[in-house]
Amino acid sequence: MIETWIILLAIAVGVAFIAEKIKQPYPTLLVLAGLIIGLLPIRILDDVKHYATSDTVFQTAIITIFLAALLGDATLKLPFGELRENKKPILWLSLGGTFLTFIFVATCSFFFLHLTLQESLIFGSVMAATDPISVLTIFKSMKLNKRLSIIVEGESLGNDGVAVVLFKIALVTTVLSTTGALHGFIEFLRVVLGGLLVGAIFGFAASRITSWIDQHLIEIGLSIVLFYSAYQLAEHFHFSGVISVGTAGLIFGNYGKRIGMSEQTLREMDSFWEAIAFLANALIFFMVGLEVARIGFEGKWGVVLGSIVIVVLSRIIAVFASLTFDKTIPFSWKSVIGWGGLKGSLSVALILSISPDFQGKDLLLAMTFTNVLFSLLVQGTTIKLLVNWLKIK
Repeated sequence: MIETWIILLAIAVGVAFIAEKIKQPYPTLLVLAGLIIGLLPIRILDDVKHYATSDTVFQTAIITIFLAALLGDATLKLPFGELRENKKPILWLSLGGTFLTFIFVATCSFFFLHLTLQESLIFGSVMAATDPISVLTIFKSMKLNKRLSIIVEGESLGNDGVAVVLFKIALVTTVLSTTGALHGFIEFLRVVLGGLLVGAIFGFAASRITSWIDQHLIEIGLSIVLFYSAYQLAEHFHFSGVISVGTAGLIFGNYGKRIGMSEQTLREMDSFWEAIAFLANALIFFMVGLEVARIGFEGKWGVVLGSIVIVVLSRIIAVFASLTFDKTIPFSWKSVIGWGGLKGSLSVALILSISPDFQGKDLLLAMTFTNVLFSLLVQGTTIKLLVNWLKIK
């Protein structure tokens, strides 16, 4: 198992190095490399591919190991002041945009792709999430307008939590009724508020502890404990671990840094989590490529291709609809936010978490992985052209 992870990491880091040299976003190149290696009959890598693409390993690696680290790194560096200044568009996109995407995708999937009601709701919730890592890696390489980047990052982190909650509700929803809708709304509040509460308690506690410590190694260790314990405790009580880690990281990265971290600690902690996030991302996107290569698409191409059209259009419509009343966001920014709503590791992890006994899982897997692949390889590689065409600085 250790040898397998070393091989995976070595390949992923090598591909990321090549991406850097040819000035391409490394998530896109890693997914492509994983897809190619997964399709080619390379006997020496058979055991590695079999291990990396098993549902248990993939889900455990992303959900248990990588997700908390990636969310923690992203929120740790997110300035609360700038989030507060842009709270309106972020909230409109995180709540309104995510919910509208969910409704549009689920409705179109039910009527046009002829999925069952529950399959439609599950697919809608999975496609409502955007991947902050994919988007921000590409945005940073283009050095886009800072406010636009803050809005996109804030939305990506916010809609992850909302999408997870919608996914959990969709799993237990079989019929639409007033009672079912009320139950879903109560469950939504419970999961969100529970995640916020756990994250806030852990974030403030860790921040106070840092004021008693002046040793950067101990404080970095504390941040590791913070992110993983906040995630696991929230999930234990069936709250949102994503929202919990996001809240804890935001508090620790702003309040904790202000009251208890020296300049050396700030530099060392940022460097540590930047390195962890890079390695986690490299493995995730490479494994996504490997996973796509093993999925069977026989007899599913019509539904799969139709789902891509539905997801892309639903995202764009939801973005423009949710930002209708925000006159500070120009048309060009809305276009970039809509087209830049890339899918990533969270969508994959959610769909893999469905029970193997679920009748429509194979079709949902094919649809989800194809949409992730399309967003990274097509949207991810053309967004720079869109930015230049729209003349966004």
